[in-house]
Amino acid sequence: MRCPLVVIFLEANKRKKLTHACRRWGHAFIAEGDKKHAISEDSTHRAKKLKAVKSCMVCLASYYEKHLQHHYDVPQLKKHKLVDPTKKLQENICSRHDEVMKMFCRTDQQCICYLCSVDEHKGHNTVSAARVQDREKDVKLLQQGLEAVNGSADKAVEDSEKIFTELIRSLKMQIRFQQETELSRVKDLQEKLEQEITELKRKDAELKQLSHTEDHNQFLHNYPSLLPLSPSTHSSSINIRPLRYFEAVTAAV
Repeated sequence: MRCPLVVIFLEANKRKKLTHACRRWGHAFIAEGDKKHAISEDSTHRAKKLKAVKSCMVCLASYYEKHLQHHYDVPQLKKHKLVDPTKKLQENICSRHDEVMKMFCRTDQQCICYLCSVDEHKGHNTVSAARVQDREKDVKLLQQGLEAVNGSADKAVEDSEKIFTELIRSLKMQIRFQQETELSRVKDLQEKLEQEITELKRKDAELKQLSHTEDHNQFLHNYPSLLPLSPSTHSSSINIRPLRYFEAVTAAV
């Protein structure tokens, strides 16, 4: 397996120059016959304190910002798939064929490389790994959408409960205020009526007493004191409608 950049310059450079150029551009690669990965500049002592920003699924290497720029500038490297930094790049290599596993076998439920698809997985139901990842992203987005809907619904219920709690409290206050107002009005009327009844009874007793007076002069002398009476409470002011006191409040709900 070769670094694609090595392939680009293979016919024009010797291997030593290739290795130097590839490392200078921050690529890790496996040359033919090599058993170990060449050390990229990103993993040298000088770069240990730098943080990788992307991993290349074609080069199978992680790059920090400086060396990643070549993937944006070099036409051949622009086609490479860049992902968030990961330490599991080698897990994408097929142990049987040393190829990148870019396919997914639905039959066996595992990632495979192209050679696997025409070898032991020939005839199986396969799709590209990228398509599987896209579907997984879609599922994740849908899950996030469901969580957002549930969160919005819960918040709406919570807000509604707060609103109705405040509304009920306000209605109770209005009802109690109207209750106190009506009770005060009725008590005032009751007191006035009781005073009138007491006064009328007193006048009635005095009239009865005068009716038994045989001295006409005495009767005429005492009679004027019986004439003044307090203004009577008009019956129209006594308006008792207990079932309609709070109709206005309940109608507003």
